[in-house]
Amino acid sequence: MCFLRLAAMRVSLLLFNVFLTLYRLFLSFLAVKFETCQQIEEVSFESSDPKFSVRPDGSLYAEQHVTNLTEPIQFMVTARDSAGKYIWETTVKLRFISYFSIHLFNLFWLITFPRQHQRGSSNGLRRQKRDWVIPPINVPENSRGPFPQVLVRIRSDQDKEIEIRYSITGAGADQPPNDVYIIDPVTGKMSVTKPLDREERASYHLRAHAVDINGNQMEPPIDLYIYVIDMNDNRPEFKNQVYNGSVAEMSKPGTSVMQVTAFDADDSTTANGLVHYRILSQTPHIPIPNMFTINGATGEISTIATGIDREKVSQYTIIVQATDMEGSLNFGLSNTATALISITDINDNPPELDSKTFQGEVPENAVGVVVANLTVRDKDQPHTPNWNAVYRITGGDAMGHFAIRTDEVTNDGKVIVVKPVDYERNDAFTLMVVVSNQAHLASGIPSSPSSSAAVSIKVLDVNEAPVFPSNPKIIRFEEGVPADTTLATFAALDPDRFIQQTIRYSKLSDPANWLKINRTNGRITTTAVLDRESPYMKKNVYEATFLAVDNGSPPATGTGTVQIYLIDVNDNVPVLVPQEALVCERSRHGYPVNITASDLDSEPNAGPYVFELPSYPSSARRNWTISRLNGNYAQLKLRIPYLEAGMYRVPILVSDSGNPPLSNTSVLKVKVCPCDENGDCTVLGAVTVAGLGTGAIITILICIIILLSMVLFFVVWVKRREKERQTKPLLIDPEDDVRDNILKYDEEGGGEEDQDYDLSQLQQPESLDHIMSKPAGVRRVDERPVILESQYPVRPTVPHPGDIGEFIIDGLRAADNDPTAPPYDSLLVFDYEGSGSTAGSVSSLDSSSSGEQDYDYLNDWGPRFKKLADLYGGGGED
Repeated sequence: MCFLRLAAMRVSLLLFNVFLTLYRLFLSFLAVKFETCQQIEEVSFESSDPKFSVRPDGSLYAEQHVTNLTEPIQFMVTARDSAGKYIWETTVKLRFISYFSIHLFNLFWLITFPRQHQRGSSNGLRRQKRDWVIPPINVPENSRGPFPQVLVRIRSDQDKEIEIRYSITGAGADQPPNDVYIIDPVTGKMSVTKPLDREERASYHLRAHAVDINGNQMEPPIDLYIYVIDMNDNRPEFKNQVYNGSVAEMSKPGTSVMQVTAFDADDSTTANGLVHYRILSQTPHIPIPNMFTINGATGEISTIATGIDREKVSQYTIIVQATDMEGSLNFGLSNTATALISITDINDNPPELDSKTFQGEVPENAVGVVVANLTVRDKDQPHTPNWNAVYRITGGDAMGHFAIRTDEVTNDGKVIVVKPVDYERNDAFTLMVVVSNQAHLASGIPSSPSSSAAVSIKVLDVNEAPVFPSNPKIIRFEEGVPADTTLATFAALDPDRFIQQTIRYSKLSDPANWLKINRTNGRITTTAVLDRESPYMKKNVYEATFLAVDNGSPPATGTGTVQIYLIDVNDNVPVLVPQEALVCERSRHGYPVNITASDLDSEPNAGPYVFELPSYPSSARRNWTISRLNGNYAQLKLRIPYLEAGMYRVPILVSDSGNPPLSNTSVLKVKVCPCDENGDCTVLGAVTVAGLGTGAIITILICIIILLSMVLFFVVWVKRREKERQTKPLLIDPEDDVRDNILKYDEEGGGEEDQDYDLSQLQQPESLDHIMSKPAGVRRVDERPVILESQYPVRPTVPHPGDIGEFIIDGLRAADNDPTAPPYDSLLVFDYEGSGSTAGSVSSLDSSSSGEQDYDYLNDWGPRFKKLADLYGGGGED
C-alpha cells in the first residue's frame, strides 16, 4: 500500500500587516515529505490552487499575493510517478494569524502543539498557542488489521502542565455505528476497531475534545474528517442479465442497436469504479464473426459491417463483458451479460408467382365460387406488410366479373366470381394478374416490386332457367271482372339460345284461387269474380306467382309474379255506425247521438255521406230529427220535448257519393231512459229500457227475498243439528275415554340374551308355501277354516263422536263370533329350546286328580273357548 505522508499539514503564519507586502512570489513556507513502497524516485507534484506550487523537492511556495486572510485556505496536492501508473493525493490546509507586536514567522506541526517562547527584554511579550486543527484522515477499506489500528494522535500543548483527557463524538464513535473509532483518553491516540467498507459508508465526521480531569474544556473541539479509501472489491454488475435489442436488416455500419449498462459499487472517480465494455463472442458467425462493436465507455452496441440479412440470420446472441480498472484484464474484475439482437424485416424480397400462367373454369351464372388458385413465394417475414400479397387484375375483365382475394394463411390468391358470367355471351376469359406487397419495396433493391401472370378461365354451359321478361308483371282491371276473362299472357324466354327446349307453365301461388294459366302459352284467365274488397287484397293489389319449367337435363324452373291492380267501383252500400244509442226521454236533458257510416269502397265511392229519415214509418220523422255536421257525420236527437222511456228502432237512410250513388236503410236501436240532471240514465230507467215493467220488477224482488229466506232457514237447521249431536251422551264413562290421551306402559323386553329373535314368526302368513320351504327350525303352521267370513259393521265416512261407542261394541261382537279370525284353532309345533332353562319344563306339570274342579266359567269366555269348555265343562257328553 502506497501512501503520501505530509510531514507538516498545518501551517501557522504570524505576519504583521506590513510584513505581508514583503513576502511576494516564491515564498517557501512548507516542506512536503513523500514516501513510497515501490522506491519510486522521480515524483512530480501538482497543486489544485494556482496560488500555490510544489517544487520537485517537496517545497510549497506561494505563487501570487494572498489577500484573503480571514478564512483558512485548503487545496489538494497530487503526486504522480514518471511513468503515470500511480497517483497519490493529499489535502493541505493553511491558516494565517497576525499579531501587532511580533514580526515573526512560526511553523507548527500537524499533531503536536508545543509552546513557543520568545526571550527578550522585560518589555517583551510572551505568546502561548492553544488552537488546533487536524487535516482529513484517509483510511483504506478492507484493512486486515491488526485491530485496533492507530490512525492519528491528538495532543494539546497544555498536556505538560495539566493532565488532559481526550474523547471523540459523532457517528462512528458514540453514535451509530458505534465504536468504529476509539481514542485513548490519556495518550490521545485514535484507532479504528474493524475493517471499513467504503460502499457501506464512505466518510465519517467526528469531533475531538480535550478536557482536564475536572471536565473543564481545555481546547476548542476539533473536527475530524475520515475518508475511507476505495479498494477494488466489487465486480461490475449488469442491470439485466439478458438485454433485448433489434436492428433492421441491411443496416449500414455504425447503426445503433442497443445499450447495455453495468454498475460498479466502487468509487467511480477512481479506476476501481471505471467500467469498460467489450464483446466476447457473437453467435452465429454469419456472414462474419464481428458484425457488431461496442463502445467501451458507454456500452452502446452498433453495427460494424454490412450484410445483415434476416432471411439468413434472424437473431444474434452476443456475450458482453464489463471490466473495471478501466478494462484492465490483469487487475480488473469482470462480469458478463447476454445481448439478444433480433433482426427486423424490411421489404427486400418482392413476391414471385410460381407460374406465369394459371388455368381455371367456372359454370355460368355461378357466384362466389373459386375459379383458380394463384400460388406465390415471398422470403420476407410471414404475416407482415412486407410479406402480405396484394393482387390486382390489370386486364381481361372489363365488366368486373372476377376478383382476387388473398388467403390470410397461405398468402395465395383466390380468383372468385363476383358477377355471374353468361356462356351465351362469353365462353372464355384471359385475365392479366399482378401481385405486389402491402409495403413498398425497400430502396436499393434491384428486383421489380411486383410479379405478373395470365389466368385462362373457361366458362361452362349449364341449363338456365326460363326468364320472364317483365317480372313482376303489372295488370290493371276494374274490380268485378267475371270468370273466364283473359287478363294477359305471361310468357317466359329460355336463355339457352343454342338449345331448343319446350317451356311449360304452372301456378305456384294463388291465395284466392281466382286465376289459371295455360300450360303451353302462359295465358292467364280468371276463374272467379275479382273483388277489390277481398281480404286477399293488399293495397288494391292481388299477387299471384307462376312457374316456367323447361325440358332440359336437369329441368330448370323460373318464377314469375303477376300483380293485378283492381280499380274500385261503387259496389258496396254504406252501413250506419253505431248500431245502438242512448237518449234521454226529455230533450232538454242529455246529449244528441253522433252517427256516421262505413263503406268498403274507397274514395270517391265512399263519403261524404247523406243521412235522411225515411217517410215510413211516420213516427220516425215525428219523433226524431237529423242534422248534418260534416260530410261524414250527423246528429240524431228528439224532435218532441218528451218521449216515453223504452227501446225504439229508428230507420235511417244512408247514401254514399259513388256514381251512381248507393243507398242503404239502416236501423238504429235507440234506448230512451229517464236521466238525472247530468244527462246520465238512472238505474230504474236502465231497467225500464231493458223491457221490464213494474210488475215484473216486483216479482223478481219477491223471488230474491224468498231465496234468501230459504238459505237462512237451512243455515239455522244445520247449526241446530250440530248442537244436538254435541249434547248426545257417550256410551262410556268420560274417565275411561282413552281418545286423545297418551298412555305410557312399562317396557317388558328381555335381557341381553333375549334380543335375537325372529319377529316374522309373529306375523300372519298369507300362504303356506314360503313357510314349508323354510329350513328346519321354528315353524308356525296355522290353518284357516274354509267358511264364510263374518260381516263387520262399516264405519261411516264422517262419524259423529257419539257413535264411536256403538261402533266399538258392534265390532267386538262380530270378532268374537268370527271363527276365521286369527289365532286359528290349529296345532302349533315348536322346536326344542335346549336345556338349562330356568323356567323348567312344561312336561313336569301333572294334572291333579284329587278333587273336582268346575270349568263352567269357560262358557262365559265366548266362542273362542267353546271347544275347551266342551272338553272340561261336560259339554261333550251332550
